Amino acid sequence: MEDRINAKVKRLTQTFGQDWNDALYALAKIESRFRVDSKIEHGNTLTNDKFYNDEFDVVVANPPYGVSWKGYQKDITNDKTQRFKYLPSISDGQLLFMQHLISKLDANGMGVVVHNGSTLFSGDAGSAESNIRKWMLDSDIVEAVIQLPTDEFFNTGIYTYLWVLNKNKPVERRDRLILINASEKFKPLKKSKGAKRKEIDEASRIEIVQTLAQYVDNDYARVFDKEFFYFNKQAILLTNVDEQGRTFASYLKEGQTSLKLKPLKLENGERTLTEFAMTIPPASFIKGGLLEFYEQDIKPFVDSLDYKQPLVVTTDKAMYRFDADRETLVKEVIGKQEDLGCGKIVVKAALRKKTRTQPERIEITVELTPDYQKDYEIIPFHRDEAANWEAIEAFMAKYITKPFEYLENVVGVEINFNKVFYKPERLRSVEEILGEITALDQELKELEELII
Repeated sequence: MEDRINAKVKRLTQTFGQDWNDALYALAKIESRFRVDSKIEHGNTLTNDKFYNDEFDVVVANPPYGVSWKGYQKDITNDKTQRFKYLPSISDGQLLFMQHLISKLDANGMGVVVHNGSTLFSGDAGSAESNIRKWMLDSDIVEAVIQLPTDEFFNTGIYTYLWVLNKNKPVERRDRLILINASEKFKPLKKSKGAKRKEIDEASRIEIVQTLAQYVDNDYARVFDKEFFYFNKQAILLTNVDEQGRTFASYLKEGQTSLKLKPLKLENGERTLTEFAMTIPPASFIKGGLLEFYEQDIKPFVDSLDYKQPLVVTTDKAMYRFDADRETLVKEVIGKQEDLGCGKIVVKAALRKKTRTQPERIEITVELTPDYQKDYEIIPFHRDEAANWEAIEAFMAKYITKPFEYLENVVGVEINFNKVFYKPERLRSVEEILGEITALDQELKELEELII
């Protein structure tokens, strides 16, 4: 690579390098003896950067894929270099190397780093992985991502991706990036070399570089505004309703969040528990007293209760149950039923310690609450804040039919090659399929005649 750079810029360059792998370090060290002023160091770049004060014009890296950084978690967490804006999952350190590489670029620096696909899409909105991608696109440092063929490396057969980084993008490329699907730009090797069965030949390399230089759409490349890869993860709190569109929330008084009951009896179709305001002395039970009774008798009973099961709560004034067919709470007084709207029957059991006025006891409480459900929607992102909010509201109006409240909104970033370059398989015509079935039927008849 150094020779190509020298030929391009017509001047000598100085090469720096660092690797933790003994064999790779040794090879690079031997090669450096034939270079002018090359500096090759041995060590972990994430925990012991040998070029701490240096920045470079060009940085190239091929870090390990999917390798845990648990062994040096403390050093990374306490790193003082400010290289790491976010810390990705401890099981995969690729995006740590990405941030390290960016930190080594000077004001006009360019970088190329090869990763597997996890750096493109791993992690949900708000995760460290998504935040790293967002930081990179916010900083407008990503110029291109290039998908390489499978079976192109000696030790892996998976798809790999080149991230092309540029701290000084041309004006016409700012806030944009190009995806290049070069997965079919290869020649098969006559003889496999480990996992390597393909290679990007010279003609394909030239074609890929020309596509990057032209920076326009073609049949295997697409240019996007960077916001194309952003998305809103909008959290909402849904209020479930019954078949009539009613919710128990409308039954409650203003400021009231639930209706507490004083039950005399609780039934779930299998067992009955009476005297809910319990005071049960430990001596009343064998094998460990109250605690064992709580764990083995009452606790399983309470855990099994679900508002969508045939649960009946009886108080001194009414009976309450959930009608699963109509998805509504029902109140019954002397045979007269009243639908209360969709809600939940919440049963809780707690072991209370002995106090001055009360003995050790199990307290069971029951309350009726609206049926709330937290959910989220993935919605395309718009750069303009007002337009983005309008898009969220329009999406909700179109797809959400239940009452809801807006919760937090988190903006995520992912780059999905499959989504951009997906080509649906061509389906055969009905006539073609019927013709094939007819031919098979005829073949079966001929075989049957031979058997007879």
